[in-house]
Amino acid sequence: MSASTTVRTARRRTLRVAAAALVAAAGLSLTACSGSDTTGTKAAGQPGMGTVAESRAAASSAGTQSTSAGTRGSEAKGAKGAKGAEEAKAGAPVRTVPLADGISKAEVRRLGDQHYRARIVARGDVLATLETKQRDAGLDANDMFVVLSLDGKVHSWMGGGHQGPGTFKLAGGWTAKVTKVGELHYRAQILGRGGAVYGTVEADQQDAGVVANGVPIVLSGGGVISAHA
Repeated sequence: MSASTTVRTARRRTLRVAAAALVAAAGLSLTACSGSDTTGTKAAGQPGMGTVAESRAAASSAGTQSTSAGTRGSEAKGAKGAKGAEEAKAGAPVRTVPLADGISKAEVRRLGDQHYRARIVARGDVLATLETKQRDAGLDANDMFVVLSLDGKVHSWMGGGHQGPGTFKLAGGWTAKVTKVGELHYRAQILGRGGAVYGTVEADQQDAGVVANGVPIVLSGGGVISAHA
């Protein structure tokens, strides 16, 4: 082989190596661009970390608001239920009864078995309250006497009072023996035929009442006793 032939052969090899290098470089360039495009497409199609965080925060806030609204609703229902229970305990008005003075009236409510409450009202003002708790209740309201019995009935009348201590004939055929026990504390024995004691009424710091065989009797804390037939 001549020197010129050797030179041409070396040049061909050099060109081949250079062409291979260019092809390899072009392939690497295309691969890099393709990877960049794929990443960019995914980034455009999916929310970023900031968007996900904001979405989760919004969902959490909505859940908190929903829970808060539910709690407020439960509290409102609970308050309404408590109020309803309180009103049921107080009892609905049974009736309104005009009293003997022509001005006052008794507003009667049933609280339970043989348990009644009566508010004595005049011109919109509550003057007194009577309540039966296992016994009748009575009131001396300036010579108007009122008895609330265990069955919720109201009896009222004017006058007929006797100032104790002493023994007095009462309306309805009863006799009362009134004794003073202490300050604003009086006791009355209700006597029948032959002086037999049929019952006792005691007013200790407050008026008391009883219904004896259909006859209402009031004994005041000041020792005044009256009955009505």
